[in-house]
Amino acid sequence: MAGLMQGKRGLIMGVANDRSIAWGIAKAMAAEGATLAFSYQGEAFGKRVEPLAASLGATLLLDVDVVDTPSLDAAFARLAEDWGSLDFVVHAIAYSDKAELSGRFIDTSRENFRNSLTISCYSFIDIARRAAPLMPQGGTLITLTYQGSNRVTPYYNVMGVAKAALESAVRYLANDLGPQKIRVNAISPGPMKTLAGAAIGGARKTFRLTEMNAPLRQNATLEAVGGTAVYLASDYGACTTGEIIRVDGGFHVLGMPQVENL
Repeated sequence: MAGLMQGKRGLIMGVANDRSIAWGIAKAMAAEGATLAFSYQGEAFGKRVEPLAASLGATLLLDVDVVDTPSLDAAFARLAEDWGSLDFVVHAIAYSDKAELSGRFIDTSRENFRNSLTISCYSFIDIARRAAPLMPQGGTLITLTYQGSNRVTPYYNVMGVAKAALESAVRYLANDLGPQKIRVNAISPGPMKTLAGAAIGGARKTFRLTEMNAPLRQNATLEAVGGTAVYLASDYGACTTGEIIRVDGGFHVLGMPQVENL
């Protein structure tokens, strides 16, 4: 099926490199005909994102710091000026101090707790509030979460709390924006070999364990996550909102490892 996103325009936030989940989503969206804009934070990330965006024919790039209100205001003002409207936004932004992703959760600092929740959760709310007026005919907001939100995952620590808050925000935003025909959903992939994932202690072991034990015996791929995002943002997702959609090879259904790995 080609052209599921034909005529739709959207903002991709959170591409760090060509292994980013946001990049997998961007490629899938573009392959189905979407016109894309990209955000990045700072010159260093801008240099990485620019050639990737260009490879998909995207020319609208926005330097955005989600903790800086004028930066967000300027970005959405530019979108309004250049495009007038939006059909979807993909929020793939999260942060926690790497030093606190390898020890005990109980040692989380107040400062890192605040920063993690602000960047990983509140930024989605802040972006939704600005995106909604640009979706007069309805649209889609998509964010990314992880199973550490509701099950203890080694070293995920404060990010688990941040993702739990994010998933709750998805539900509340879905209810707020539903009357405007704006759908709000989250995709929850299993462990993936990304820049962000590598920051979590024991990442390689976690990746191997889930791959060995998931019912499908594989972890999520960028293509699978991208395809899920296309479904959510396309007309086929017209009645799906407030959902946390898992793309993890089925790992979330397990109560213990497969018998051969016990």
